Amino acid sequence: MPIDDTLAQFSDWSFRSAFGVFVLASVFLMAQFATRTVAADDRKRELVAAGGTARPAAPIAPTVPGRIEPTPSRPKSEKYGGMGHALVVLGLILTVASIVLRGLATDRFPLGNMYEFVTMACAAAVVTGLIALRGQRHTQVFVVVPVMILMFLAATVLYADAAPVVPALRSYWLPIHVTIVSVGSGIFLVAGVASLLFLLKMRFTGTESAGATGALARFARRLPAAQTLDRLAYKTTIIGFPLFGAGVILGAIWAEAAWGRFWGWDPKETVSFIAWVVYAAYLHARATSGWRNTRAAWINVAGFVAMLFNLFIINMVVSGLHSYAGLN
Repeated sequence: MPIDDTLAQFSDWSFRSAFGVFVLASVFLMAQFATRTVAADDRKRELVAAGGTARPAAPIAPTVPGRIEPTPSRPKSEKYGGMGHALVVLGLILTVASIVLRGLATDRFPLGNMYEFVTMACAAAVVTGLIALRGQRHTQVFVVVPVMILMFLAATVLYADAAPVVPALRSYWLPIHVTIVSVGSGIFLVAGVASLLFLLKMRFTGTESAGATGALARFARRLPAAQTLDRLAYKTTIIGFPLFGAGVILGAIWAEAAWGRFWGWDPKETVSFIAWVVYAAYLHARATSGWRNTRAAWINVAGFVAMLFNLFIINMVVSGLHSYAGLN
């Protein structure tokens, strides 16, 4: 099929526009995070964890009958957060538009190379962040920044021109298998970032670190409560784990149809299986009371590292049957 160069150009413009919007969104979200007042509940948890006691809340001044009380203005952090959130939604719309336009331009499902795979994973990560962090909008920046990094790599190192896929990928299994894996990868990105933030929060939560000073300590204290980050990592992994597992199983079925065997210990298959086992170990460790704190989180981080290794090193360095990076 001939390539529609006009639609392909529009797809690239949408992608670049989405990247620019995410950069602007990250500025507002960082401003929100920097100007945010730490919530009272977060302070109380930190004090209790450090062996202290929380201060009682200040009494509320009584209102005077007949007096018109001035309407309190919105804090700057909320204004920054509202603008950042709106820009994140706009960036997501532009990212999805770039995916759709790439598919229309090539008359195929737009998941035939690493550039398209990463774009889909970024869209899934943003959707997951918008849903999972709807009550913690000031932490959306920690999803947007990794997405920006991946999009920058996709637009530079991983970019591939709109073109037909190789014959091996001309199968109805492509939209099924690769879509599930890319969406699962995007969800795992949110889970991995949440575990990293949880470990940082725990580093400055104990009694010995309660009085620590420095930029990193101040940054950690502005994060949500450690329990909130831990639950976020656990809940997102619970969703991503079966999706990724289904993607691996469906990939094995496709391999049997394409190559005559379900499993051949190809590098991509092997590392995918290892990552799946690591995430299974995390879920098991997280459900075990003795491993609920930092040890389980480190396992989740190891699974995230395995996913990144599988995406970049295996696709770009190691040669195998799954070498469809499509790099220019």
